Amino acid sequence: MAGERSGTQNLDTYFQKLMVVSGRSKMGGGVMVGWKDLPMELLLRIASFVDDRTVIVASGVCTGWRDAICSGLTHLSLSWCKENMNNLVLSLAPKFTKLQSLTLRQNKAQLLDDAMEAIANNCRELRDLDLSKGHRLTDSSLYALAHGCPHLTKLNISGCSAFNDSALAYLASVCTKLKCLNLCGCVRAASDRALQAIAYSCIQLQSLNLGWCENITDKGVISLALGCPDLRALDLCGCVLITDESVIALANGCPHLRSLGLYYCQNITDRAMYSLASRRVKGKSNHLWDSVSLNSSSSSSRDDQGLMNLNISQCTALTPPAVQAVCDSFPALHTCPDRHSLIISGCLNLTSVHCACAVQAHRMGRIALSHHAY
Repeated sequence: MAGERSGTQNLDTYFQKLMVVSGRSKMGGGVMVGWKDLPMELLLRIASFVDDRTVIVASGVCTGWRDAICSGLTHLSLSWCKENMNNLVLSLAPKFTKLQSLTLRQNKAQLLDDAMEAIANNCRELRDLDLSKGHRLTDSSLYALAHGCPHLTKLNISGCSAFNDSALAYLASVCTKLKCLNLCGCVRAASDRALQAIAYSCIQLQSLNLGWCENITDKGVISLALGCPDLRALDLCGCVLITDESVIALANGCPHLRSLGLYYCQNITDRAMYSLASRRVKGKSNHLWDSVSLNSSSSSSRDDQGLMNLNISQCTALTPPAVQAVCDSFPALHTCPDRHSLIISGCLNLTSVHCACAVQAHRMGRIALSHHAY
């Protein structure tokens, strides 16, 4: 095949470059003339410089390549595959048994349950799995993953609209090490019942995307706030049924929350904003607050800053004083164009809300104009 010839040529190119850079043509006392003479570690090193499609081709170059890649490859993406991804997964899963990260994001739904069963049966060290837009996958896939890949820490099933909440709840009860979970658009799977199961089992959860999961209510979010105290990022955009009670529970139960998406949550009122602001005031020590550096990259400084991203677009019930209180409490929230981490688009009544640096810039501009006048 033309693709295989191209992949082999790429590998040959890297092999020749390696010889030139190293300035050596011998290894272990013998003349190094081809792939068969390279040690496994060096083969994997060369493979790290090429794309995943070429790596797959390389696994068929020779026995050395096959053994090296099959036993040493830990990260793989097949998102480039536009056709026959399911068959490709079926053929590769039994070979690449050491995979820890696998990306199977699709533009056109190709994957079927048998591919997921192959992954679950062979890739038992998997930690990170992206199945986004897998519209054809059913609950059987989640049950298979729960049985075969219990060590998952990151799972993206956004857009997998066929999953039900019972299968998701079961997976959560087994994959208790989950830290990042993307359920965006999983309307049937992301229910209050599923969130209660996640909150009960996945206490290490740090990031959860529930965008456009329209059936979620305060009951589910409050369960998360109580069961997942280490939650750092939560996207509730389009969760139209939630109210202030959800935000209040998050403010009280998730002290490490750094990113909160409330886009189009039109039942959110000033009460929720004041709960965020007041919780910040209660939780900080004044001397530490005064020394916060907005430019610091240390984890402790990031913790000090509290909320760093807040999306309240289309939350039309909010008023400027309440939102300004949140902005004043969290110095990492910005309305200025360069940083823009407090998103208020669609809320015309909030145009008077400004972050500290925006106010400072306005003052500096006025001072410059006054000096120019003289």
